[in-house]
Amino acid sequence: MRSTTAKPFRDQNYFELKQQCLEEGNLFEDPEFPACDASLFYNTPPQGRVEWKRPQELSEDPHLVVNGISSHDLHQGKLGNCWFVAACSCLALRQNLWQKVVPDVEEQDWVSDKPDQNVGIFHFCFWRFGEWIDVVIDDRLPTVDNELIYCHSNDRNEFWSALLEKAYAKMAGSYEALDGGNTAEAIVDFTGAVAESIDMIDGHYSHDIIERAKLFEDLLKVQRREGLISCYIMPSSSDEFEGQTEMGLVKGHAYSVTEILKMPLEEKRVPWQKTKKLFMIRLRNPWGKSEWNGPWSDSSEEWKKVSQAERKKLRLTIENDGEFWMSFEDWCKNFTDVDVCRIVNTSFFSIHKTWEKKMIRGEWKKNRDPMLNRAGGCLNNPATFFQNPQYVFDVKKSQDKVMICLQQKDKRIYKREGKGDNLVIGFEIFKVEANREYRMHKVTVQEKMATSMYIDNRMVFSKLCLKEGRYVLIPTTFRPDTEAEFILRLFTDVPSELRELTLHRPRGACLDVLRGFVARVSQVKVHSVSRLRCQDPYIGANPYIVIKCENQKVRSPVQKSTLSAIFNTQAIFYQRNIASPIVVQVWHSGLLCDKFMGQVRISVSPNYPRSLQKFQLQDRGSREDYDMPGHITIKVVTSDDLVEF
Repeated sequence: MRSTTAKPFRDQNYFELKQQCLEEGNLFEDPEFPACDASLFYNTPPQGRVEWKRPQELSEDPHLVVNGISSHDLHQGKLGNCWFVAACSCLALRQNLWQKVVPDVEEQDWVSDKPDQNVGIFHFCFWRFGEWIDVVIDDRLPTVDNELIYCHSNDRNEFWSALLEKAYAKMAGSYEALDGGNTAEAIVDFTGAVAESIDMIDGHYSHDIIERAKLFEDLLKVQRREGLISCYIMPSSSDEFEGQTEMGLVKGHAYSVTEILKMPLEEKRVPWQKTKKLFMIRLRNPWGKSEWNGPWSDSSEEWKKVSQAERKKLRLTIENDGEFWMSFEDWCKNFTDVDVCRIVNTSFFSIHKTWEKKMIRGEWKKNRDPMLNRAGGCLNNPATFFQNPQYVFDVKKSQDKVMICLQQKDKRIYKREGKGDNLVIGFEIFKVEANREYRMHKVTVQEKMATSMYIDNRMVFSKLCLKEGRYVLIPTTFRPDTEAEFILRLFTDVPSELRELTLHRPRGACLDVLRGFVARVSQVKVHSVSRLRCQDPYIGANPYIVIKCENQKVRSPVQKSTLSAIFNTQAIFYQRNIASPIVVQVWHSGLLCDKFMGQVRISVSPNYPRSLQKFQLQDRGSREDYDMPGHITIKVVTSDDLVEF
């Protein structure tokens, strides 16, 4: 991500502004984020007399980076934004990601022998609400007693973290707006990743060995694929916030995960020797001090079990620098919440799994007309729920992993007005008719497949495994009549054709005068077949379903090697000729050709029973009155109200 491809924030073009300063011989002063109290706070001023100073006034030889980037570069300062500093620590572990956020490092850096080229202007790139933006700042930083009061580096000559924090504060409206937040949100802003929150207590990871092992392998995979991880301990009350446990961990405080690995406990004497390995995790406290003092802490006895070579490889240091090791088991027992940010690979040129990505922008917008209202609230509001935006997508494999991320706009900039809280958002997923092209109005034959958590985070994430078919995803706010913008990102193994459903029913056309107007809607759900005739002595049969009405048809996936099968195949038909029957056929998928195994013809009306019905299969054509081996169970729902379903 080069700065030239990012959208200028507030129309400030870094290169144009820098060139203007060079021509005029002036140091840049940012009119959009001036060196004044309004940029520092909106409610609580920092302690002490604040002076805004440029790095040249704080160091004789300032640089963006000194001796390379490291997760040890950062310290939190006097602002409650450990979440942001933890995110920066995570970012510093991935140079290629860091370079997207801090572009053109050599061009931006101070040049000692050309002081006239240093005009006090810098820029940083962030991924915000579906696009990369380029934020320009001047280099005036808030200080008290000649010391930086917010995020700063170990090295007094290094300023990338302090300047990055200022650019992020500019987007938020002030430094105080960064007081309190979510590490995952900052990481997403740095990378465009998808964020997943894991509740360690609900997952039973502290005592369920199998689930703990699955979590370790999942996090190890995330880390190896350049994902970023952070964690914290949820305090049980506000009085416990930033209080320490007996083992030295700080409650309500974000830690960055800097390493995950399987550590051998003994050296191999021969190449084929198996060694015992321990699941280990390394963390960093943004304070740069206050470490875990339990097993595997810096100077604990447990390290005697590990060879000197392995300790050197792990870069074990015996000092209070905020970084420490824990066994994965102890980590699961002590931390309550984990944020996992996955860098989703969408490149075709990769050895790792490649995902197909689709992103759509949407909006919850209220309207008095129920047919136009798009702010219906969650399922607790059944009368208005289906008035929300609706999106349809297809799973084209027999089974596919699907990742979904719903994201609302960051409201931190409205903290000054007392409106900075995120909305509670979430989504529902329904398996629908294979040929649905119009909005849902209620659940009849459809199946609810998943419900996300509803939470006041900026992002809600779900990872699912769905079977082949068509699905409707309905994102919602918790309360109805709540307006907001959102983006929806869907990742699948093969293209999903995600798109919004906007129409309630088929549109009228001039040809309807000749071919007839749509007068009836029918939903069909084929539940199962049983006792089919054997088509092959080795496999029995490979049955599939074809549902027909007028000139439309829907075909189900093939069920392999069975004479009885559950399909749950759904179809919806908008009928012009209400006398046309619905025909449901069963076929055998053969090696050379398919064989007809029987059918049923159903003439339906709005009075037709809306429950599952079991039918004897019959022949077709001139022999349609003859029975064939097997039964089929079907549910049909019909209405003359085209927007009932």
